[in-house]
Amino acid sequence: MEEGTFAGWQKQHGQSIRRGDVLFELEGEKAVQEIEAIDEGTLFIPPDGPKSGAVLKVGAVIGYLLAAGEQSPAASAVEEPSVPAAGPSVRRLARELQVSLSAVSGSGRGGRITEDDVRQAVASAAAVPVSPPVSPASAKAGTITEGPTATPRARKAAAVHGIDWERLVGSGRGGRIRERDVLSAASAAVGSAPAAVGTPADSARWRPLEGRRAVIARRMQDSRSRTVPVTLTARVNAAALVNLRSQFRSAKIEPVPAYHDILAKLTAECLVEHPQLGARHDRGGLLLPDLQQLHLGLAVDTPEGLIVPVLRDVRWQSLRELAKHSADCIARARSGRLTAADVDGSVFTLSSLGSLGIESFTPVINYPETAILGIGAISAVPVVLDGDRVGVGQQLVLSLTFDHQTLDGAPAARFLQDLVRAVENPAAKLLSSVQEQSHQPAN
Repeated sequence: MEEGTFAGWQKQHGQSIRRGDVLFELEGEKAVQEIEAIDEGTLFIPPDGPKSGAVLKVGAVIGYLLAAGEQSPAASAVEEPSVPAAGPSVRRLARELQVSLSAVSGSGRGGRITEDDVRQAVASAAAVPVSPPVSPASAKAGTITEGPTATPRARKAAAVHGIDWERLVGSGRGGRIRERDVLSAASAAVGSAPAAVGTPADSARWRPLEGRRAVIARRMQDSRSRTVPVTLTARVNAAALVNLRSQFRSAKIEPVPAYHDILAKLTAECLVEHPQLGARHDRGGLLLPDLQQLHLGLAVDTPEGLIVPVLRDVRWQSLRELAKHSADCIARARSGRLTAADVDGSVFTLSSLGSLGIESFTPVINYPETAILGIGAISAVPVVLDGDRVGVGQQLVLSLTFDHQTLDGAPAARFLQDLVRAVENPAAKLLSSVQEQSHQPAN
């Protein structure tokens, strides 16, 4: 996590705070998290503290807990430290190798730091002497000339409004240029010169790619840059699948399992026989799944964009339990109430566009996972019956996208082949799952 959207304070200025109290809510890439206090004191919220909807970098100071008798800061601002763009695995590697990411130049897309950049920094440090830190006194004395610095948000705003930020005077610590400095310059420029035709500032139709949409875009780019995706498709006779769900509906068993619930159960059983499809990229290698705790992601369309809550222990839940679980996850995803734990730990993801009438599509791998299953619509198609008679059948198209770096086409095809057989005879697969579940030792 590199930045989050401030969702509002849960405590008031001047209120006494104890350890464990929920101070504020922060919206990350996929979920809203309640942030608890890890200390005690009186909450001081500065006048220029963040408002709901503000995007904050990791490490930003947004308020203070004051000890008894401690004076409040005379002036405070939300400082945004420069945090290099790097994924969690890269940051973990940097900590292990004791490398400061602020000293590493990123070679990835958009300047993002990769694991190779960190290792190269280690190799370079052995051959290149490190310059001593520059003291503020020497900088003021003029012994070193250093250009202005700007926060990432300030640079982004400058690009949008066509402002040369290097000419501005910053209001941040050490003269650092902040977003508000750029916006102030942009406001002052309005009226002094017309905006260029066709620029974003000139178009009421232009919208920035920000918030969750920007996060989704980055994750999609990350997936495409780190994986070699290949998609296999298979047409499935879905008559037995449709019949099984109809039986639940006729028996008035609530909730009636959705098709994605039944397919999640069948997929989990097939992953036991093909665990390589549930592998995750981890520290430059692959981490195979724990077959006793198979957690599957379920892509959910929400007003804010695509979110993937995690269905936990899919193998050991009955279809009724899984249906309740998935319905709850979908509801909380669409209301923005998922927690960080709700979106963490999946080894394989299912994405369905069947309800929208889409028969087949190419899903994007939910990195660091290595495979994802696309579920299309069930369609009525002509089929050949006994005696060369033609009737109406039910057909489903499954699309399996996998990372060809980690898996060859034949093993992926065998997994999809077994899944097709399971879908065409779901009762047999589900029955074997129930029998195995009955032999599980009690916790």
